Amino acid sequence: MSSDYQQYESMLRKYILDKLPQVLKKPHRFIHYPFIDPGSVYNGNVWDWDTYWSVYAILGLTDYMDLGQIQDILIHAKGNVENFMDHQLEDGYIPMMIEVADWPEPYLNLKHKEGVLMNMHKPFLCQQICLISEHCHDYQWAKKFYHKLEAYFTCYRKNYYKENTHLYVWCDDIMIGVDNDPSSFGRPKFSTANIYLNSFMVMELKAMGTLCQNFGEEERADFYRAEADDLIHAVQEECWDKRDKIYYSVDVDIHTRSFDWFHQGLGVFWKSLPIKVRVWSSFLPMFAGFATNDEATYLKDHMTDPCTFWAPYGITSLAMDERMFNLDATNNPSNWLGPIWIVCEYICFRALLNYGYKEEATTLCRRTLAMMGRDLQETGCLHEYYDPFTGKGIMNGGFLNWNILVLNMTKELREMNIML
Repeated sequence: MSSDYQQYESMLRKYILDKLPQVLKKPHRFIHYPFIDPGSVYNGNVWDWDTYWSVYAILGLTDYMDLGQIQDILIHAKGNVENFMDHQLEDGYIPMMIEVADWPEPYLNLKHKEGVLMNMHKPFLCQQICLISEHCHDYQWAKKFYHKLEAYFTCYRKNYYKENTHLYVWCDDIMIGVDNDPSSFGRPKFSTANIYLNSFMVMELKAMGTLCQNFGEEERADFYRAEADDLIHAVQEECWDKRDKIYYSVDVDIHTRSFDWFHQGLGVFWKSLPIKVRVWSSFLPMFAGFATNDEATYLKDHMTDPCTFWAPYGITSLAMDERMFNLDATNNPSNWLGPIWIVCEYICFRALLNYGYKEEATTLCRRTLAMMGRDLQETGCLHEYYDPFTGKGIMNGGFLNWNILVLNMTKELREMNIML
């Protein structure tokens, strides 16, 4: 069986390296810098967390590239950042996506200028800059962005932060990454402090601390690290469910609805209510590294429970016993109600390794590798998301992007002397 996994790995690596040039795009219209798109139906669009994961995954393949290829990758990776910074508005707002279109600037910016507050660039911008800088051993290329990054956080704090809970919220459910996560999908504006958003914001604040330190801004580095610590405390206080032993997103639209004399007694004194839907992002505190060891033990048990997340071909994006569990093929929104997404598999894989669960991480890697290897053998391509019970691709053949992370999984196990 070990030889099968090695064959899948080799086959996937060759396919990905052959297809990689197709997602490295030249400037076009108001996209002024080279960039990386996800492939498939997303041709020509610059996305926030998609570009981050593309860079994260591709930089893991540089052992198989020559110097010229590596330099080309870095030009496009830096171009991702340049494009988003190029379209930052005066108040610090940065769009989540820059599309190829006939209008004069990104659609989200046009709406923002009209006074329509929408979600902004998810918290992956500083993390992407750090990824590139650490690979190049050079942070100075990004120092010119320092004040723009300060404005980015100021915009987040002004528009998407709840002072009473010290948590961040989505404006709405548009382009939140996990499109139809029931914790946010269809819910009132500014009401959900999503565990996904807040876990990655912890990592983004820490990344900004790293950038400030490398830019010579020591006081600001300390400020952002303190912000990250405060957010960790808030997430643990509000999102960890002591009864269910899992992290939940929470409803923060909580206050006493007073009218006349009726609510003059004991009012609402709690800050949030848990939205008790078990989503793969419940495991993100392990990936971000702030789950306690005791919490991680419970989270691992949830993750590897065959009645909830631990399916034959990997970890489902929604617990199998949730009433919303669904495997339909859909775009706008994409379906995160159960199908397997490789970005989820990698994050859970890394989360397990972070807390020493090597056996479970190895099993997850093998299942992911076999599923994708068989998909490539049978269809000649990779898909955006998969059926957790059959391993068949559900939608959007030709998708690349974070599918590359399967090779990060195999590489990281090999670096730990764990053989498939």
